[in-house]
Amino acid sequence: MFRLDTLRTACAEVVARARYVEIAEDRLKELALELGHQAPNQDLLDPAHHRVGSSEETLAYVMTLDAVNFGSGWFPYLAKRPGCSGYLTLAQALREHFEAHGPLKPSILRRISARECAAILGQSLTPPIDTLMGHFARAWQQLGDLLESRFQGDFAALVTEAGGEVEKMIALLAEMPMYRDEAQYGGLRVPFYKRAQITCSDLALAFEGQGPGHFCDLDRLTLFADNLVPHVLRVEGVLRYTPSLLERIQAGELIEAGAPEEVEIRGVALHAVERMVRQLQEEAARSDVLALTAQQLDTILWNRGQSPRIKAQPRHRTRSLFY
Repeated sequence: MFRLDTLRTACAEVVARARYVEIAEDRLKELALELGHQAPNQDLLDPAHHRVGSSEETLAYVMTLDAVNFGSGWFPYLAKRPGCSGYLTLAQALREHFEAHGPLKPSILRRISARECAAILGQSLTPPIDTLMGHFARAWQQLGDLLESRFQGDFAALVTEAGGEVEKMIALLAEMPMYRDEAQYGGLRVPFYKRAQITCSDLALAFEGQGPGHFCDLDRLTLFADNLVPHVLRVEGVLRYTPSLLERIQAGELIEAGAPEEVEIRGVALHAVERMVRQLQEEAARSDVLALTAQQLDTILWNRGQSPRIKAQPRHRTRSLFY
């Protein structure tokens, strides 16, 4: 059975071994206290956190969107909507498709093509986006196959099978190869499982913790390790990169998926948020600071990452199937 503590332990070891990324201890404590005085913003920017028609349509939307919630390394080449990031462009396009045509049924997902993905998401099939659309098609095909073969084409049945436990939900989603977000770092297995984790969070936020969004153990979730929240932590001074790594990122150089630098960026960021969670728990016992969870901190930091100040600086780009 998958355990999130395995990920926490692995990321602590990544921090101990890291050569390219480190935590600025004083700034970590400062930012934790700053965020601990902010209630998580319920006016969320993420389209996945808002209902789409019926409960069934919302469930299908969140799970269909999170199946393709990756590709940030290709996003500089997306046809973006004015004022929107790559993710928000794709999420809004899919939402509009659902609103106009209804959910994509599992029987459709399992045979969808890259060309159909591009049409739904408002993209072309010119390089390198044609590669991303091919990955999206494969991810949707795997989702359709799992739903049809195991759950009679019923999104709700998959969620019910998890029994309201995030680790069971993660294990179910990881039956799809494109959800198996595991890195190797000097012989150490680091099971980030970013998209599987964020699916639990998105469902909880979309359904306000009820029905398909009810999980009894959301506090078990970690940071959803991608390329935005680590970037926010770096800009805020919590993470420090070596000059050579920072120079490569600022030059727009792709960082290879699974390279030590890439694993360190994700792993050290995840551990930093774990440290912030513990800091807030200690402070909350003696002050009015909120004891925020990693999920709540991720939401706050992700929303902060939409600000022009944060967006003005380059973040790391990796062509990954996981974020």
